[in-house]
Amino acid sequence: MEQVIWGYVRVSTRDQNEDRQMIAMSEFDVPKDHIYMDKMSGKDFKRPAYRKLLKRMKEGHLLVIKSIDRLGRNYDEILEQWRVITKEKKVEVVVLDMPLLDTRQGRDLTGTLIADIVLQLLSYVAQTERENIRQRQAEGIAAAKLRGVKFGRPPKPVPPAFYELRRQWLDREISSRKAASSIGVAQDTFLRWVRIKPEAEGTGGLAAGEC
Repeated sequence: MEQVIWGYVRVSTRDQNEDRQMIAMSEFDVPKDHIYMDKMSGKDFKRPAYRKLLKRMKEGHLLVIKSIDRLGRNYDEILEQWRVITKEKKVEVVVLDMPLLDTRQGRDLTGTLIADIVLQLLSYVAQTERENIRQRQAEGIAAAKLRGVKFGRPPKPVPPAFYELRRQWLDREISSRKAASSIGVAQDTFLRWVRIKPEAEGTGGLAAGEC
């Protein structure tokens, strides 16, 4: 009996072109009506076509994808989907951009084992690189702070009207919410300004961070 072949194509946004992946599917002779495609952003990863494909695939079927990152946004997700496809569904997988990720090799446990080892290695490399990037970012920020570089939004200047409003609030003549609204700031910001040392009053150059 001829093996049932499925193809999965994913592009990150509706503006991206799926032609490269579709050409690869055609060259592998994946039937057009067996190709499922999602155009999903990284933020919205529900992938309705992929979920439908999972339901249709059966043990012994073959799934073809252009590259391993089509299965997920990160390697934790990719590893989980690989487990579902190869272990739960018992579907064979071919990753066109990486010949070692081909569970058909030998058509026995050896092919699956080799693919699993390669995938775990890729996951380790990807995780290590993510950690290195975070470390480099932290070191860069620390070095920039030593040079006097400021991060975040610039502090919001305290308007002159604040001081009279603070007096009224301290005398319980006005609520903090109403005082904040009258000068166009958040209530938390007004209360933070209230806590500024009294000697700062009336300087006109005072600034404090916004919420």
